[in-house]
Amino acid sequence: MSTYPSALNRRAIAMLKAVGEGRAELRCSCEPDLRVDGLSCCDQNTAHDLARAGLIRAVGVTIVGRWAPAELTEAGHRALGSDLPAAAA
Repeated sequence: MSTYPSALNRRAIAMLKAVGEGRAELRCSCEPDLRVDGLSCCDQNTAHDLARAGLIRAVGVTIVGRWAPAELTEAGHRALGSDLPAAAA
């Protein structure tokens, strides 16, 4: 897992919030694409950075090229300063 800059920009924070609210999906690949509310995210480079940094991940068993629900990792929750879900705590 790589590290993400200590200061996230507003777009990255908005993307993390959308994932945390259950509104996002990741296309499973080595550079996962993100869509929010069914629409492709305008900044896929930031989506790739968030995934590489271990802040977001796809949920469940996935097939390359398919969309899967996205979730925040523990590091993603910490980055937002949000509480961890009960199952992760």
